[in-house]
Amino acid sequence: MKRFLILQLFGALIAAMANAATNFDFAAKATNELAVDLHHQLATRDDNLCVSPYSIESALAMTFAGADGETRKEMARVLHLTNDSTVPASFAALQHSLEQMSTKTAELVKQSKKFGGPSEPITLNIANRLFAQKGYAFREAFLSLVKQNFGGAFEPIDFVANAAAATQRINKWVEDQTHDRIRDLIPAGALDKTTRLVLANALYVKAPWASEFSDNATQPEPFHVRGGTPATVPTMRKTDRSFGYSKREGFIAVSLPYVGNDLQFVILLPDDVNGLHALELKLSVDMLAGCAKLQTRDVDLHLPKFKLEPPTMSLAEKFEALGMKTAFDKPQGSANFDKMAPRKPNDYLYISQIFHKTFIAVDEKGTEAAAATAVAMMAATALRSPPPPPIEVKIDRPFVYAIQHVPSGVCLFLGRVTDPR
Repeated sequence: MKRFLILQLFGALIAAMANAATNFDFAAKATNELAVDLHHQLATRDDNLCVSPYSIESALAMTFAGADGETRKEMARVLHLTNDSTVPASFAALQHSLEQMSTKTAELVKQSKKFGGPSEPITLNIANRLFAQKGYAFREAFLSLVKQNFGGAFEPIDFVANAAAATQRINKWVEDQTHDRIRDLIPAGALDKTTRLVLANALYVKAPWASEFSDNATQPEPFHVRGGTPATVPTMRKTDRSFGYSKREGFIAVSLPYVGNDLQFVILLPDDVNGLHALELKLSVDMLAGCAKLQTRDVDLHLPKFKLEPPTMSLAEKFEALGMKTAFDKPQGSANFDKMAPRKPNDYLYISQIFHKTFIAVDEKGTEAAAATAVAMMAATALRSPPPPPIEVKIDRPFVYAIQHVPSGVCLFLGRVTDPR
């Protein structure tokens, strides 16, 4: 009897520990669900695309905490959230895991410098904030929840008195959070005295590759721009057995680790030169989750350098199309953020717009980073059969990419490159 009880307790302890370790799974899955939905909404033409689903989902989850009634139900559906109190804790756990990644790589770099390893850790800054019209009697429970689970990212601001000054304040905050990479998030004149709530979001990542590409190996190679006529673009090349690789139906998946191996750059490359649209149609949460578990192979990778600085996106219409209407007060009088501030018939909060802007640069050193190199040598032995030759992968056509946190599978960025020039 004692033995049975001990096993039961031990099993319960393991289960509790496992649950504690994975309670970010809900937030990660919800974020990737939104990532796929938004990609389908935004990838309607043949342009380059860069979106941070993690930043958007986190900030909207923060807004969701203040929603009530039909507004809350709609947001729960669109954001793939449950209508309960576990949502903020899951996002808090995910943010904590991401911040631990930065701490881990800092310690790793500190140790590896002694052996000529990477000289720079991953820098990650999560920037999301609600800017709301001051003068509202915001509920203490909401302010406390936001502070505890989302880092206190809530700021009253006066759109009525001076919308231009409010715009400058929000843009300055975003610049500060993103090391000046995201400027003028909100265009001049986009806000006015009728604005009541603005959701600003940005994510800054500075990540060196686990093993950088050699500058000398970068050569001009053809890339089928928008799936059509090839143009010559600077293309990096590296053979590495730490790359993840999988051949799937109609496409291949490749992953490149950043320093520390908890963050990776994922490429989904269609088999056909003009196969991007078909690939995007079957883009799914399961496909993204699978990329976090790719088997490592010896890959000879040809990857074009690229830098994307798309203009500010206004996402309200996209979210309305997904079914989140009353949050934007459509129809008029329907917005319900009573958990954020008491709702009165002629004085209530609603989201006026969601502005989103991103920046991404991929080069020999990493993503928005410079790094040193650690070279691993493997001795051959006479008894070992020769390894198979590297799989050559040429990224010479439009592709989908993601920056993915491996432990959770969450996509910090998701987009496509149709023209790397």
